[in-house]
Amino acid sequence: MPPIDSLRAATYVIPTDAPESDGTFEWDRTTAVVVEAAAGGACGLGYTYADGATAALIRESLAPIVTGQDAFDTAALYARMVGRVRNLGRAGVAAMAISAVDVALWDLKARLLQAPLAALLGRARHAVTAYGSGGFTSYGIDRLQQQLGGWVAAGMRSVKMKVGREPAADPDRVRAARAAIGEGVELLVDANGAYARKQAVALAGRFAQAGVTWFEEPVSSDDLDGLRLVRDAVGGSMEVAAGEYGYEPFYFRRMLAAGAVDVLQADATRCGGVTGFVSAHALVDAHGLPLSAHCAPALHAHLGCALPRVRHVEYFHDHQRIETLLFDGVPAVEDGRLVPDPARPGLGLTLKRQDAARFAVEGEP
Repeated sequence: MPPIDSLRAATYVIPTDAPESDGTFEWDRTTAVVVEAAAGGACGLGYTYADGATAALIRESLAPIVTGQDAFDTAALYARMVGRVRNLGRAGVAAMAISAVDVALWDLKARLLQAPLAALLGRARHAVTAYGSGGFTSYGIDRLQQQLGGWVAAGMRSVKMKVGREPAADPDRVRAARAAIGEGVELLVDANGAYARKQAVALAGRFAQAGVTWFEEPVSSDDLDGLRLVRDAVGGSMEVAAGEYGYEPFYFRRMLAAGAVDVLQADATRCGGVTGFVSAHALVDAHGLPLSAHCAPALHAHLGCALPRVRHVEYFHDHQRIETLLFDGVPAVEDGRLVPDPARPGLGLTLKRQDAARFAVEGEP
């Protein structure tokens, strides 16, 4: 079996197309760390959305224990990486570093076998539902309506908006969103943990009047009791979702054991790459719940096609835009679904080096 010849990591900083904010955070740029793993004449690609320190950790700590190992031994390499970060703390930067490398290793394996990643994992479907996601709290009503309405016109049957920055204004923003998308389209809201418990319950009642069916992180995702309280209070017409900040299986297990969510979210760029996402899927399968893929649509398209508990993939405005800027082969959206190209091995992505170079962080090797 081919040994891994090299493992490289590079950092790119991409400005947003407008100032953005959610219930708790504001940003005007996004940092992407891209990993390339080479073996047997093939090159696997992985990535995460994380600080540049992630790339340094990959180069200094993970590359030395991955290089020279069998490219097909993804499980063993994952275990080696987890062991390597023991004294650093597994969550946060370390988890995102492992995630990017793990994705690159799975992509490399699939390329060596000349198979799409979904086919290598075992396809459950040939396309996965996508929902439009953006509706930032920094947007005025006109832009909010234009963005969400545009996704509906493109065939998406679910769209998500941010709430929580100005709670008193949120019911009006939600009503404006409903007016833009019409009836028969699912409206999802995401507070990013901005509300207090009883505040979230009260606002859920008002959101329900506009037909909101999904309330994401109504309170902090670390407040499992609070999530459960909101979930019990909103009844059966509105689902509570959380999990995007899960870095390892124990986080998801605790959230599920607490009965905190109706839908678990997981992000392969944070939770351990392909290996970690498959583990999260096994947990929700054991609990009989659905899984929703958080952001990174070009990566999650293949996982959504392979894993039957995945309900949908978040077609996040920032990440969809960044993936198009950095990569060739980004899956197309057809009739509201992401459709990976069956003729392209691995994730089907290729780094557009010349285009990406203008976003590269200076001084990196």
